[in-house]
Amino acid sequence: MIYDLSVSQDYKNNTIRKIELDQSDLGMPDRSYMIKGLNDPTVRSYYQLAIDAAVLLGADPKRAENELKDAIEFEIKLANLSLAREERRNFTKLYNLYTIEELKSLAPNTDWLKYFNGLVGEHFNLTLNEQIVVSVPKFVKEVDGLLAKPENKRTVANYMIWRIILQSYSSLNKQFRDAYFNYQRVVNGNSQEPARWDTCIGRVTDWMGMALSSLYVKHHFDPDSKKQAVTLVQYLQKEFRRILQNEIDWMDSKTRASAIKKLDNFKTYIGYPDQLLNDTLVDEYYELLTINPDEYYKNVFSYNKFVTDKSYNKLRELNDKEDWKKHSIAATVNAFNYLDDNSIEFPAAILQGNFYNSKRPNYLNFGSIGMVIGHEVTHGFDDTGMQFNEIGNSENWWAPSTEHKFREKAQCIIDQYGNFTHPQVNMSLNGYATQGENIADNGGITQAFGAYQQWVKDRGVKEPSLPGLGNFTNEQLFFVSFGNIWCSLERQQYIKKLILSDEHSPSRFRINGVVQNSKQFATAFNCKENSKMNPKNKCRVW
Repeated sequence: MIYDLSVSQDYKNNTIRKIELDQSDLGMPDRSYMIKGLNDPTVRSYYQLAIDAAVLLGADPKRAENELKDAIEFEIKLANLSLAREERRNFTKLYNLYTIEELKSLAPNTDWLKYFNGLVGEHFNLTLNEQIVVSVPKFVKEVDGLLAKPENKRTVANYMIWRIILQSYSSLNKQFRDAYFNYQRVVNGNSQEPARWDTCIGRVTDWMGMALSSLYVKHHFDPDSKKQAVTLVQYLQKEFRRILQNEIDWMDSKTRASAIKKLDNFKTYIGYPDQLLNDTLVDEYYELLTINPDEYYKNVFSYNKFVTDKSYNKLRELNDKEDWKKHSIAATVNAFNYLDDNSIEFPAAILQGNFYNSKRPNYLNFGSIGMVIGHEVTHGFDDTGMQFNEIGNSENWWAPSTEHKFREKAQCIIDQYGNFTHPQVNMSLNGYATQGENIADNGGITQAFGAYQQWVKDRGVKEPSLPGLGNFTNEQLFFVSFGNIWCSLERQQYIKKLILSDEHSPSRFRINGVVQNSKQFATAFNCKENSKMNPKNKCRVW
């Protein structure tokens, strides 16, 4: 609320954990909303939501309007002091070690020892010599000054209570949920409130992800998909290794060797850990969680305390990089690259549907889940992944000349996507903030196409065409499958939210932006040179 406090792996030495003090999260999706101020209609809707909450809790409407105006303006100040997301891509700048004693000099108006002991130190009895990673020292210093002003005391108290209510909205009665829906209508363009069953299932998925995943893989997941996905991952990693060795002519030999070493040291987690099938182990994970079937609202806080305690209590534990519990949320359609572990993960739920089906031709699978695998592999070498070495520690392993060439190629992606304008909302993309995902998308499709060609070569037999689609080549259907996984229909307000706050580009550019850079796409569809889908100047990092 005021600061963000966590216990995290140490970026520089990921065998241990440290307390991390960061700038606060905000009630709106991104600081880019808040810094527009109360004259902005979206910020006004957020302000109205706060007023509605106070009135529903019994406050006088006029007093709520006056006092919460101060609270929202305080949050706007926090937003203006915060680093923008595009400024948070350099991990070295976010790694600033302070002892608690030194933190007192940086921000003298806060009793930091009391603060940390009150939140984290219940079992540790922290001292003034405890090292803290301070992500944005300037934010901490400036906010400390704000908190010291006597006139801000009531405003800060109101703001903190408001943030507690905000995160409780969906757990409260219909009046609160209706007020929240009115706000969501402005931010996301929602036309109707989600069905209650949908909300409740979502909560179960968020809270009891491990238990739900255990049931999912036991009853709804084909174990053969896990085995076959291993083969796909191997093909993608081999293809990226080939690209590093044979196609990337801008790398010096030492940096190339380090890149290959990092690739070869990837740990891959596919489907689910075997321990997830052990009911005793799953039950043990939840043994300190108290849930009452008749106390929904209390259950929310019980769960939040449970996960926070679990995180904070790990402060003195050595980090087990292969802890099965970190890879146990199998019932989620997503994929991950954990930079600080140098690992990639593909949960069971993404190995199905549009992404993967073992019974369909592999030109479809390589175009969908193959691209996703390549995407996650490439994340290890995007503008943030490049800052971590083969064991997942933050380290610069790049020769200066090669890093400069990487930055030039990344700048091409930044400029290209920054010049895209979404026709539905007439807004330009933030090419800098989305560069990591765009680099990964472009690298992923290149790897997936090459990996599929190698797979066909290894089999020695061309796959048959799909019935009724014989006019399309297998290579064309590869790209159709790729487009299919991102194809979506989005409301205008939601698109604006994505552009302002998401690290991914909107869906149409995750498709068209990528294939405009793909020589393989242009060849497959015989696109005319210098046409929209085959521009002369293409961007490529990997």
